[in-house]
Amino acid sequence: MQRNTRNIGLMILLSIMLVAPVLGNPNGPPWDNGGNLVIDTGCTCHGGGAPSTEVVVSISGVPRAYNLSESYTMTISLQHASNEGGGYLIWDDGAGTLTPGEGSKSVDDEPGALSQSEPGNGWEITWTAPSEDVGPVNFKLVGNAVNGNGAFDEGDKWNILTFTISEPGATEIATSEDIALRTISVGDYDSLFVAEEDPEAAEAERQEGIAHDFFTNGNLYYWTTLSLIIVAAVIQGEFYERRFGGGPTHLDKSLAIPQGLRRGALAAVLGVAFASFVDSDQPWGYSLVLGMLTLWAVFGVYRTIVQARASKTYTDLV
Repeated sequence: MQRNTRNIGLMILLSIMLVAPVLGNPNGPPWDNGGNLVIDTGCTCHGGGAPSTEVVVSISGVPRAYNLSESYTMTISLQHASNEGGGYLIWDDGAGTLTPGEGSKSVDDEPGALSQSEPGNGWEITWTAPSEDVGPVNFKLVGNAVNGNGAFDEGDKWNILTFTISEPGATEIATSEDIALRTISVGDYDSLFVAEEDPEAAEAERQEGIAHDFFTNGNLYYWTTLSLIIVAAVIQGEFYERRFGGGPTHLDKSLAIPQGLRRGALAAVLGVAFASFVDSDQPWGYSLVLGMLTLWAVFGVYRTIVQARASKTYTDLV
């Protein structure tokens, strides 16, 4: 009995351990993720564990160079084609002082860093520069745009932004208030403009494509088959005429010559038209019709020549 109870307890513990990684962190990401700092490696539990350019992480109100002990209000924003909100984590490596605004909080394991206190977007924070010149200050910002289902999955996308604020006096334009502040971002803005496909419209388009292919291929098979049948019938007629009918009837040259010229001219015109249609990529149906007419005209010339060469026969002898 004790063994069964122990096994059940172990199974429950394992289930909790398996479920825990899929639960979201709405009140802020952990500082340490299995021995790796999230601020360095990113939100590896989300989106397949790799950063994605689909998320544009940006921060505005960033000075090019800081003035000693001066405070700067910055706004952190996330942009994604479908995920509207999420969370963030920012740290200046302890150089200055980060103060949370509405929707933000200090990280428990590293009070100098800030994260969201609840899922959202457009967080306003304050950074106070150090009271003495410590050189350039390096920032790390991780932004995670989530799909809102409360689980770690492929639908969540994150990205990392690193930037630097130069030391006092490093740039001349840092003292100019109108151009001193800037917006810094990382990500692919083109990925934000992805039109959502209407399933009904997509299905209608697919059905229309099937119908078009069926109509096109059906016509192709029908007219091609009909052409082959006509050609085969002509060849068969020639065979039976020669085998059982004694060959083509004789045509006097006084009639054969003008008939051959007319049929030859018609074959030449149709041949030129057929070549022109094929060369200009006209619809295949037109080319097929012209091709068949050309063959018909050529066959007419052939019949005229054969009949002109045929021997005279006298069927009315007594």
